Amino acid sequence: MTRTKSAKDRPAADTGSGLVLAGVTLRLGDGDSTVTALDTVDLSVEPGEFVAVVGPSGAGKSSLLAVAGALTTPDEGTVTIDGHDIATMSPANRAAYRRDHIGFVFQSGNLLPALIALDQLRLVTHLTGGGENHRDPRQLLEEVGMGHKANRRPHQLSGGERQRIGIARALMATPSLLLVDEPTAALDRARSHEVVSLLAKETKQSAVATVMVTHDHDVLEHCDRIVEMTDGRLSG
Repeated sequence: MTRTKSAKDRPAADTGSGLVLAGVTLRLGDGDSTVTALDTVDLSVEPGEFVAVVGPSGAGKSSLLAVAGALTTPDEGTVTIDGHDIATMSPANRAAYRRDHIGFVFQSGNLLPALIALDQLRLVTHLTGGGENHRDPRQLLEEVGMGHKANRRPHQLSGGERQRIGIARALMATPSLLLVDEPTAALDRARSHEVVSLLAKETKQSAVATVMVTHDHDVLEHCDRIVEMTDGRLSG
């Protein structure tokens, strides 16, 4: 299944930028128990483009995020972000690139229980050593509609609010790639649309290439393109 917005609604191509997976194959296990999690996958996501990946459980969606996010090295193929082949980097360089150029949004926000919302974002600056590309944490919280909750801890926030803070945190270092894993799994329908609409807005405003894995077909209207994964293969 694939669904694409008209050309006027999609961001212009930026050669050499964004995410490009070419011929990516990933095998898991050994011997007779080997499973091909990704089978010659090709995927290109441009800066400012919001792509959803759908498909049944076990289809390879999590493996796709792991490879695109420099968490797992494929057995074959190339994975490039803004022209940098992360699959050929040393483990140390790959970890540094992941830290500085890839943002992750998890199912439940994955916030640290002891930190207030503002410090969740400040922690990114601390861990990366800062830099001119880093966003202002207070301004970013305002942008995602959470400025008034800057001093709240995760247990004082709703699921949708935690997700908004998780999105803001993922954007702190101005990443080239944003990877989103089932962001609406614990949300009701209204909050789900709010969160995915926010992701779509931030994708355009930040010119970040965004890939979202989801089972929630109700929110796909906010995406620029939808591809389906089945048995480790992408269609669309």
